Amino acid sequence: MKKTMAFISALLVAAASMSLVSCSSKNSSSSKDYSDADVTADVREKIKQAALESDLLPDTELANKTIKWFANWDINPDSTGKTKPIELVIFEEKYGGKIEYVQIKDWNQRYEELSTKMLGGEGIDFFWGGDKDAIPRGALNDVFVPSDEYIDYDSELWQDVKELNDRYKWGDKHYLSILQANGDNIGCIYNRKTMEEAGLDDPADLYKQGKWDWNAFESMIQKFVDVDNQRYGVDGWWFQSAFMGTTGVPGITLENGKLVDNLGDPAMERVQNFMFDIHKIGGVAVGEGDYGWNVHPEYVGEGKMLFYPVGLYELYKEPEQWKKIYGDDAFFVPMPKDPDADEYYIPVGMEAYTFIKGGANPEGVARFLDCKRFSRMNEDTRDLGDEQFRTDYGWTDEMVEMQNEMQRLADENPVIDFSLAVNDDCSTILDNELRASSHGTPWNETYDKISAQVATLIEDANKKK
Repeated sequence: MKKTMAFISALLVAAASMSLVSCSSKNSSSSKDYSDADVTADVREKIKQAALESDLLPDTELANKTIKWFANWDINPDSTGKTKPIELVIFEEKYGGKIEYVQIKDWNQRYEELSTKMLGGEGIDFFWGGDKDAIPRGALNDVFVPSDEYIDYDSELWQDVKELNDRYKWGDKHYLSILQANGDNIGCIYNRKTMEEAGLDDPADLYKQGKWDWNAFESMIQKFVDVDNQRYGVDGWWFQSAFMGTTGVPGITLENGKLVDNLGDPAMERVQNFMFDIHKIGGVAVGEGDYGWNVHPEYVGEGKMLFYPVGLYELYKEPEQWKKIYGDDAFFVPMPKDPDADEYYIPVGMEAYTFIKGGANPEGVARFLDCKRFSRMNEDTRDLGDEQFRTDYGWTDEMVEMQNEMQRLADENPVIDFSLAVNDDCSTILDNELRASSHGTPWNETYDKISAQVATLIEDANKKK
């Protein structure tokens, strides 16, 4: 078992660090061509009027209208079936802007590939910062530059997220430009038909009644699981970090420009003991028994799996793509509430971007990010964004409402975990060891094993500011 865990740990690091958007397009299997999937003329005209009539967006003429985006997913229309995003249409209409997509070949080597591009003088402008490993890593390694010269965080456009951006400064500079705390970072996907056939309550109904918590989750798993008959509880690479996020106390936080270690907090012990209990009742599928280390999201659609916690990017696809895996009756809810937490916390991500050192067009990036902020603040463009989920991805009104509800929870309590942000050594330790309780290792053993080492790594990182 130890040998298996060592072998799989590299995969776990990669899987846990992937965000909603970093996975969205590369996991798609559609063969259709969506490269020219523009919004309708009517929608474009509505967006144009909203953008040009508002005084929120700076009236600036961009000398260079193209910005280079380095990622393994395209902001432009792609194979998920999405049409052109609202914020990109705003960028086109307000500034004549264009995004050039430069593709990352290997996500696990993204920083090495970025360094090569920088040394080659390719003028990469911006990079995804929402994986919570960007800061302080990128700042310490002289890869990212502050955005303060280009974005006015005191402006009306950014004032709603100013506190959030200020909270995650490194030193006294904004190396992350955070558009919002993402409520869709991890949702608990399930199949309503499976729930009904098993005689279980619909988690969405429990959520509305204020009864969707760890206790309800554990009780449902205990009633459903029967491994001998291929009835499994929870699967995936995400559920451990998801449950830790519900306590409101992440393993590592960034506070006042410094990394802070919370491994000794009672909340960490509480959630680790809960995951140990889920393991004891046979509720964990992946990595156990004959199940092996391959995840099986398709088991949700086949009625064999109760819960699959994962980023909602899994449903940001054409309906035939996500229904093939999760079934026609697939739905999602927030992760269940920690019954002892003071608020309803969920595992929150960041929609955040970083400015690359040596980028050719930082001003263009800033204006595009302004457009993204505008698309969320303006009621008309926000409604058009919701409609894209119905049209492009086949979502129901209830799905859109639940997504918005998860965003509300994230906005109210945006607690972000920086456990992957220190360096590779610390990331590997935490990503591997904080999962151990869900596979039968008591928390006190794990804590004694890693606490001193993690504290030293964090202390060293804080000294490098």
